[in-house]
Amino acid sequence: MQIGVPQEIKNHEYRVGLTPASVRELTAHGHGVLVQSGAGAAIGLRDEDYRAAGATLALDAASVFAQAELIIKVKEPQPSELSMLRPGQMLYTYLHLAPDPALTAALVNSGAVCIAYETITGPNHTLPLLAPMSEVAGRMTVQVGAHHLEKSQGGMGVLLGGVPGVPAAHVVILGAGTVGAHAAEIAIGMGARVTVLNRGVERLRALDARYGNRISTLQASAQAIEDAVLDAELVIGSALVAGAAAPKLVSRALVSRMKKGAVVVDVAIDQGGCFETSHPTTHADPTFVVDGVVHYCVANMPGNVARTSTFALNNATLPHALALANKGWQQAVRDDAHLRNGLNVALGHVTHEAVARQLGYTYLPAEQLLN
Repeated sequence: MQIGVPQEIKNHEYRVGLTPASVRELTAHGHGVLVQSGAGAAIGLRDEDYRAAGATLALDAASVFAQAELIIKVKEPQPSELSMLRPGQMLYTYLHLAPDPALTAALVNSGAVCIAYETITGPNHTLPLLAPMSEVAGRMTVQVGAHHLEKSQGGMGVLLGGVPGVPAAHVVILGAGTVGAHAAEIAIGMGARVTVLNRGVERLRALDARYGNRISTLQASAQAIEDAVLDAELVIGSALVAGAAAPKLVSRALVSRMKKGAVVVDVAIDQGGCFETSHPTTHADPTFVVDGVVHYCVANMPGNVARTSTFALNNATLPHALALANKGWQQAVRDDAHLRNGLNVALGHVTHEAVARQLGYTYLPAEQLLN
C-alpha cells in the first residue's frame, strides 16, 4: 500500500504523522511511504532520515494526497487539504468531529474513510491513542497556567507554589482522567494546593491512594464545582465524553464570579470545551479574557512540545497503521473491534454513534456498512 505523510499546516503545529522509525517498520512490511519534504524538519527529523528509513520524498502536499491510499496525519485536515481527499482514500488522524459540523460535512462529502485516533478504544474502555497526548497536555496545563497567572500575561500575579509565609495558589482540576491525573501530578510537584473533581468516584479513589493528604478530591456535583471554581486561581477543564461534545461544567455566570486575574485552561476545547465562555485559540494568540478571567484554549497544546509528542503518539498509532496497510481498512476493522470504534466517517456516512447524534446525522454502524 502507498502511505502518505503530509506536513502539518495548522497554526504552530510541528508534529508529524510518522517518525523515520515508523517509516522503517512500514517499509519492512512491503509498503511504500511518501513523505512531504520538510515534514519533520522543525523537530529535527530530516529528509535524509526519512530517505534512509525507506521513504520517498514529495515536493508538496498535493503530490502526497494524489498518490497515497492511506494518509497519516496528526491534526484534522485543514480546508486546503479537505479538497484533496478522494472517495475511498483512508485518512488516519485526530478528528474531534462532534463540535465541528463543517469538518464533518466536508469529510462526508469527500467519500473518504476517516479513522479518528481519539475514538479508537482499548481494553477496559481506555482510549490508547488519545492517552499519550492527554499525558502531554495534562503536564502542560499546569506550566501554561502558572505562566499566565503572571501579571505580565494578564493574570493576578500569583506564584503557583507560593513562598514561605504566603499561601500557594489553588489549582482546581475538573475531570480525573488521564489529563487530570497528570495535571495533578505536576501541580502537586510545584507546591500548589490541588483539588480534583470527578463524577465517578473510582478515579478519585486512585488519586487519593496515590497522593493522600497532598490532594483534595470531590464528587463533581454542581455545588462542589461552584465552590471550588470560585476559590481557585487556576482551573483546568479536562472532562471528556469519547466522541461527543465535552460537558459544559462551568457556566458563563459562574465565570463572571471567579477571581479577577484567575486563569482557565480548557484542555477539552478540541471537543467544544468545559466552559461556556471557551472558544478555540492558537499558539500564536493563545488567550482571551472574559469578565477578568484569562482563558487559555489552544486546541493543539501538545504541538508546542512537538518532538516529545510525535514520538509518544507514534508509539500508539503505529500498530493500527500497520493493520490498515497490511489488511486494508475493511478487513482491519472487521478483525479489530477497537479499531472499528475509530471509524467516524466512511464512504459518505457517519459511522460513529456519538458524532451522528451530536450533529444530527443518520448513524450507520460500521458493521452494517461492511455488510
